[in-house]
Amino acid sequence: MKKLQYSPDALEKLHEIKQDVTVRYGAEKAKSVIRKMTRAFRDLQRFETKGPSVENLIGIPCDYRMLYIQHNYAFYRIEENVIRIMDIFNEREDFLWKLFGIKTTTQETENYWGE
Repeated sequence: MKKLQYSPDALEKLHEIKQDVTVRYGAEKAKSVIRKMTRAFRDLQRFETKGPSVENLIGIPCDYRMLYIQHNYAFYRIEENVIRIMDIFNEREDFLWKLFGIKTTTQETENYWGE
């Protein structure tokens, strides 16, 4: 079974998601959201190709795969001995712009946390 690893960006996003959900909906809801997300990531250890290939979805050559979990898009890469969670974007964020520089709207979308 391959090991599951998180990039620093992915870990930071999980922390931000937990903080945001805690403020908006309370600590119990935040725990539930994070639990569902991390369970989906752990499931990749058994079903690593569960998420579709980003290259097949949007035609950009890359080795990322994507999962949609709890209103977030998580991007991961399958490596020799590791499944690496690379980054996580809220569904309101323009992840194509942030990951690949592809503008999908006439204005760059402000990300979920107001940055």
